[in-house]
Amino acid sequence: MQAFIHPTLTKLFDGIKNFQQRAYEQDPANMKGLVEDGQHPKVLLIACSDSRVDPAILTNAEPGDLFVLRNVANLVPTYDVASKYDGARAAIEYAVRDLEVEHIVILGHARCGGINALLKSLSGQKIERDFIGDWVSLAMDGCVHYAIDQIVRSDSNLEESVGEVDIDNLREHQHLVERAAIRGSLDNLLTYPWIKRRVDDGILNLHGWWFDLENGDLWATDADNTVFLPVIE
Repeated sequence: MQAFIHPTLTKLFDGIKNFQQRAYEQDPANMKGLVEDGQHPKVLLIACSDSRVDPAILTNAEPGDLFVLRNVANLVPTYDVASKYDGARAAIEYAVRDLEVEHIVILGHARCGGINALLKSLSGQKIERDFIGDWVSLAMDGCVHYAIDQIVRSDSNLEESVGEVDIDNLREHQHLVERAAIRGSLDNLLTYPWIKRRVDDGILNLHGWWFDLENGDLWATDADNTVFLPVIE
């Protein structure tokens, strides 16, 4: 008896069939190695759950290339051993301490719904959801510390004070807030002692990426993770 396939899911099942043909029939050695030897990805990629920004599709990655953590707005919570039931922290720990990845990439993107939710919350609009409001508030420190600084630098009419940059300015520059959230999460990664130690020892590198949905451009942080620069010319 064949399993029932809902019409909405037909495309997904067809995709799995195509993957089976490519990965198991055309290149069986690779999948056999991943099964018998386990995974050894060099990159932990922390991405948004947004359906438009699938990291494996964007990077054309093969099985075994990426260890992926996806959540709303690609956020990293600070180190906190009291939070026992936390999928984000657990995935980060496994990737770093067990898989010993060499790079952590935080991949954000334009028109992020999670960052938009944060901006709505800052403007006084209550988020009528059980979990999203508290989750996106993780980006608050990065938003205040980095986004406001960038907006002030880019607008000569503003004085260099937080008070001069209101919520309307932040909403008009959402792309800067999205990038600021990435930089805030990079800071949060360094609160994990075993990440900080590996970074200091030069065996782990942290990167921030921002993908522009409108034109497909990718921006990445410089070596010091202080500014975003275009990658694709």
